[in-house]
Amino acid sequence: MQGNEHPAVTGPPARALMPDYLRLVALFGIVIVNVQYIAFSSLHGFAEPPGETFGDAVTLWLVNGLALLKTYGLFSFMFGVGLGFLMASAERRGLPFHSLYRNRMIGLLILGIAHGCLFFPGDILVIYAVTGTILYRFRGWPVGKLVKVGAALIVVQMMIALPLLLISPETPAEILRLEQDAFGNGGFLDAVIFRSISFAFALPSLLIIQGVSALGWFCLGLAAVKSGMIDDAAHPLWARARRLCLVPGLVLGLVGAGLWEWGPAPAGLILTVATAPVATLGYLGLIALVSRPPGPVMSRVLAAGGSSLSIYLGQSILLSGIFAAYGFDLWSNVDRATATAIAILVTVLLIGFLTIWRIWFRLGPFEWILRRITYAGTREVSR
Repeated sequence: MQGNEHPAVTGPPARALMPDYLRLVALFGIVIVNVQYIAFSSLHGFAEPPGETFGDAVTLWLVNGLALLKTYGLFSFMFGVGLGFLMASAERRGLPFHSLYRNRMIGLLILGIAHGCLFFPGDILVIYAVTGTILYRFRGWPVGKLVKVGAALIVVQMMIALPLLLISPETPAEILRLEQDAFGNGGFLDAVIFRSISFAFALPSLLIIQGVSALGWFCLGLAAVKSGMIDDAAHPLWARARRLCLVPGLVLGLVGAGLWEWGPAPAGLILTVATAPVATLGYLGLIALVSRPPGPVMSRVLAAGGSSLSIYLGQSILLSGIFAAYGFDLWSNVDRATATAIAILVTVLLIGFLTIWRIWFRLGPFEWILRRITYAGTREVSR
């Protein structure tokens, strides 16, 4: 989730276009996953299919089969790409990379804690800040080592996460009642209190379940920068990923998601989680295929998508207000297809807003905040 040290669309002809397309795809993918935990109870066990009606089950089948964990991998991959860009930017400007990177992780941590407590306990920024600190130690590694360690971490994550997800305990009725009171009946303060407590309890398990995988994708993203692949959408490895991983990953993901919904759920959960990295690699290959020079309209859309931090946080801010009782009171009062459509519409509106915003400003609002923190104490902070 990076700002614009690597500026969007308006740079020199040689700049990489693939990261811009990647961010845009990931933003839509992640919001259709997150809204399932913003608009409805997030306390059901992972091995329990939550679709109460056939329509809800079909929606969750598509969301889990096509997007769950896949777009998280795309965002994590981009974080590693962002580290490579920041390293190059610091070297080009003669700035101390250690200080910039430390400040950036602090900025992500601050924004992530605020996001998790106020709007969405499923925040990923805190996880990125913590595991990103580990990634700093890998910055000097050669490409081959980054790829091997990254792939190994993704496999290890599956071995760790699956038992934890399968044995997740049933949520007590009293906790479910408190959740209903907070989001179905309460005000903003009630929702913040419940989100803050949920975030505090969920964060340790999220660091275990998601953090290891995130670090693996970080390594692969950094390797893509070091090898030059991120600058070359026509690189043969992207075509190989597309050819070998896209169809198998999507088919197996949809089969797994179908089993998860219609049984046996544990087997479906295992297949969905295990095949997600394959689909993510396929998506990367497909995004490379479509990463071609855009026209004038698409150029502006990609530029707005470059403000991915503002869009990611804006999605949670708007959606939490739309669905909670202190907003439009739609929490658990619409079907999942409607909630998903609302999430997509919110993202389109945010992209439209940032397209206009960036006529006058180079950075999105939250990118500006993160940049101020990142470059604190350097001559770049005022630029």
